[in-house]
Amino acid sequence: MNDDHRFPEPGAADEESADSLLEEQLREAAAVLDPVPDVLRQVALDAYALHDLDAKLAELTFDSLVDALPVRGVTDAPRMLTFQAGAVTVDVEVTDDGLIGQVLPPQSARIEVLGGPQTARPVTVDTLGRFSSDTAPAGPFALRLRTGAEVIVTEWLRA
Repeated sequence: MNDDHRFPEPGAADEESADSLLEEQLREAAAVLDPVPDVLRQVALDAYALHDLDAKLAELTFDSLVDALPVRGVTDAPRMLTFQAGAVTVDVEVTDDGLIGQVLPPQSARIEVLGGPQTARPVTVDTLGRFSSDTAPAGPFALRLRTGAEVIVTEWLRA
């Protein structure tokens, strides 16, 4: 063969793109030719739910939809929630614009907003225990707090 007719070697970006395309095609073929049985999918979801088995459950102690008195003239008041787990309290305000809250006593923590088995949005907590998220929960949600060696998960609520 003549070397003049050879194709140029693709660059690294071209190889990554080709690999991604091949991977996507293989996933599509596997989904059609050998789909994951629904029973196995449910077993995997149930097993994933156990990964925080040692987590403390934060009890809902206040929900403004149930416990607050209505205020005359206020049509779209934010939902106020308070969760308690031992000495840790989490106050959360749920609005159409997102979440605002505070962990008490103030401490460093990592918080994730859970919205299902595959969605966990991390939220930054400052040194005073305050946090906020620009994304409002859509549907059922819970919070997972990691404070050092302790994991606390709130009850699931509908936004």
